[in-house]
Amino acid sequence: MRMKEAICGWYQFALSEIEASVFLETLLLALLVSLAACAINIITERWHGRYSFDLDVKGVQKVHKNVVPRTGGIAMLCGVLAVPLLAKFEYFPGLLQAETRTVIFKLVLAAIPAFMVGVVEDLTKRVSVKARLCSIFVSAILAAWLLGACLPRLDIWGLDTLLTLVPVSLMITAFAVVGVTNSINMVDGFNGVAGIIIVIVLAGTGYLSWSAGDALITQLALTGIGATAGFLLLNYPTGRLFMGDGGAYLMGFWAAEVAVLTVVRSPQINAWQILAIYAYPVIEVLFSIYRRMMLRNALVGAPDRLHLHSLFYRRVTCHRISIKKYPWVRNAGVAWFVAAWLAIATVAAVFIGNTVASAVSLVVFQMLMYVAVYMRLVRGNWGRCRNVAVVLGLRPQQRRRSI
Repeated sequence: MRMKEAICGWYQFALSEIEASVFLETLLLALLVSLAACAINIITERWHGRYSFDLDVKGVQKVHKNVVPRTGGIAMLCGVLAVPLLAKFEYFPGLLQAETRTVIFKLVLAAIPAFMVGVVEDLTKRVSVKARLCSIFVSAILAAWLLGACLPRLDIWGLDTLLTLVPVSLMITAFAVVGVTNSINMVDGFNGVAGIIIVIVLAGTGYLSWSAGDALITQLALTGIGATAGFLLLNYPTGRLFMGDGGAYLMGFWAAEVAVLTVVRSPQINAWQILAIYAYPVIEVLFSIYRRMMLRNALVGAPDRLHLHSLFYRRVTCHRISIKKYPWVRNAGVAWFVAAWLAIATVAAVFIGNTVASAVSLVVFQMLMYVAVYMRLVRGNWGRCRNVAVVLGLRPQQRRRSI
């Protein structure tokens, strides 16, 4: 009996070692190929620059002063494709080899409409917001068809019953994927911000999947992390290469589908726990829609400088960082603010968001914090009172009468 237990123990240890090496191999392969493709992109910019440079340096939402290629998304796609094309799949245990290859290829195939429209926008600047959103919607439908990436539950009483109807589940899933994908593009305005968001949310989701014993989703997350990290090594902090709409849509879609597949494949992980990880970019989109439509009576897709990270740049980094010789330092400082927020929220969601009640509390807390910090940056103070409604911007601060 002891001999049998020892053999089983060594077998489990060997499998865990093989699995760890596979995960590391996946991460490094995607990272190195993405990094190499990014380097080639920068070296050859003199030949493709007239098509790929971001020439609109005077746009209302722009903060960079030099022209930079917007083709980092192509390099990130190379990093993702390197995993099924070049990895040594004989090290995968059981049927994981064929399944992983198939899933990655199908997910890339589903992402093609969103990615291609993003690349066309990067090169021409003539694709409408409606066309871009429709392309992401098509990609979400393709993922649902090819991979079964259709939300079976949202852990909301009453709505979960409706999700048993395929058309309802398909539409809700598509709108959720469109929202998350577009949120990555919306926060992509400063060096490293969008990339760091993708890395952190995929790390949190991948850890949850690994804890649930789902090696496939863990490897999908590591593939996205590696491809994005390779880009970040040349994008941050000086911004030699931008991911552009193509990269933002590709990796935003990848992160969204990893979240959907996690809910589909791991019943023990509640949907609110995933939302608590993705809350920052999702809140940014929802608040931006509210701000533009209700407060400013502007178009939803109209660019502006009123995002939380944009206000942090103008109200904090530009005042606190006085290095005039290296202006990119102020730009790069925004990523630290976003990374700190995401890292704290992700750790909290992973370790204390395992129940619906705690996960909902984390989401609500992030919403309140977002509004409070936003109003602090707009107002320049916390309201100078202890009224929570004033601090959150729900009521205007009353002016004191002069004596």
